[in-house]
Amino acid sequence: MNDAPAGDLMPKLTGKISPERIRLLRAPRPPAGLVEKFKHIADATSVIADVMDELGITGAVGASLLKPTLPSASIVGPALTVRNIMQREHVYETARRRENRMAEFEAHNLALPGDVIVIDGVLGVSNMGGISAQTGKRQGEAGAIVSGGIRDVGHSRRVEYPLWATEITPVTGKWRIETVEINGDIQIEGVRVSPGDIVVADETGVCFIPITRAVEVLERALAKAAFEHEKCSAIDFGTPVADLPSKE
Repeated sequence: MNDAPAGDLMPKLTGKISPERIRLLRAPRPPAGLVEKFKHIADATSVIADVMDELGITGAVGASLLKPTLPSASIVGPALTVRNIMQREHVYETARRRENRMAEFEAHNLALPGDVIVIDGVLGVSNMGGISAQTGKRQGEAGAIVSGGIRDVGHSRRVEYPLWATEITPVTGKWRIETVEINGDIQIEGVRVSPGDIVVADETGVCFIPITRAVEVLERALAKAAFEHEKCSAIDFGTPVADLPSKE
C-alpha cells in the first residue's frame, strides 16, 4: 500500500479490505482545470471517442453495454478503481456465517470530491446498492461505472447519484462478492482502466481516457467540438449542404 501524498491527511481505513490490497490511498489527480474543460464539451463521449480513434487510444464503451440509470446525466472525473470477484464458498454458507466481503465502502471512504468509482464487478449480482450510492453522493463523488450488476436503482435515482452498469438485479452481492483490490488496474468491457484515468460518461456511453494522454485528448476534443458548433450554426443559418464546412 502506498502512502498518501505529502501534505495530504492519511485517511482512516474502514477495515472492509486488507490494507495490502489497497494499491494507492489516493489516485493520481488530474491537472488543474482539466475536468472542468471536459465538462464544457457538448455530446462529449461521441466527440472524445472520435478523437481517441484518431490518436489510437482504445477506451470508448457504448451505452448499450454500460447503461445509464439517469439518462440525462453526464459526469467527468478521475477513476477510483475497484475489483470484485465471486466468493469461493456457496452463498448459503457465507450468508449463514454473515461473511460480507464487499468493500466498495472503503472506496467511498477513500474518494475525494469529483471522483468516479469504477468497478470491475461480478455479473448477475449487485456490486452497488442504494445505501452505497447514497454514501457516494454524500462523499461528493461524481458517480460510478459498474461492469456487473447494481440494484436499488430507485434509491440511487432519488439521491441523484449517476450510475452506469451492465446489469440491474435484485440479487445481493453481500454474501457472494469479494473485493480483492482497490486502486489497481482493472478491465471494463475490454478497456484497461487505471486509477486516475479520466472518466467521461453521458447518455451515449462512457470514455476512459488514460491520464497520460488526457491533455492531448482534451485539446483535440475542444477543437473538434468547436468545429461541430460552427457546422451546426451554418446548418441553422441555411447554408446549402454542399457548402457546409467539411474540414476540421
